[in-house]
Amino acid sequence: MTTRLADIWVYLAASPLLGLTVTLVAYVLGDRLYRRAKMHPLLNPVLLAVAFLVALLLLTGTPYATYFEGAQFVHFLLGPATVALAVPLYFNRAKLRRLWLPLLGGLVVGSITAAVSAIGIAWLFGGSGETLLSLAPKSVTAPVAMGIAEKLGGLPSLTAILVVATGILGAVLGPMTLNLLRVRDQATRGFALGVTAHGIGTARAFQESEQAGAFSGLAMALNALATAVLLPVIVRLLGMA
Repeated sequence: MTTRLADIWVYLAASPLLGLTVTLVAYVLGDRLYRRAKMHPLLNPVLLAVAFLVALLLLTGTPYATYFEGAQFVHFLLGPATVALAVPLYFNRAKLRRLWLPLLGGLVVGSITAAVSAIGIAWLFGGSGETLLSLAPKSVTAPVAMGIAEKLGGLPSLTAILVVATGILGAVLGPMTLNLLRVRDQATRGFALGVTAHGIGTARAFQESEQAGAFSGLAMALNALATAVLLPVIVRLLGMA
């Protein structure tokens, strides 16, 4: 029986659609568990889906490259999904006009704090120069963060892992932290999640409200631009260049 199941898996693994199907199933299962637990922050659906997929690949001995042949379609959709975030922001343009100045201040402070705190903590724990440079853009969406890390002399592959970890932690701990700080305004909550936890934080913000998701998407995009501009300056000022 075990041999037959192994043979079936080998046959299915040859199809690129398997990676896509497994990814969707893993997320649906994670989302159902999340909702049954009344949206408990520690059961974030992205975190659960990643755990399911990692366990499956390890148990079956499937190389990541083989899995990604099918899952890359989801990766492709990240571009259109990011562009689509402009739609809910358009419907909240009146509030954006009122808040553009404090949002701009929050963006600059948040971008600098995310980079400097990451570098400082890693330095205190004895991280190498490459590790510090790889960690610095952790709060930016993965494609931009990897590009920044590569230009600065970091390791793009390490940056990708750190970006995903930051997004998951931000989505898990961010709402709880904002609740403890009694931050109720949806635009403010969403913007904070977008600056600190990029796309995964934005997905979490949309679970709160459309307005929170719209401002989170804006923050994600602006933080990518701000980090690309500010981080090289910070690195030079810290004598890391």
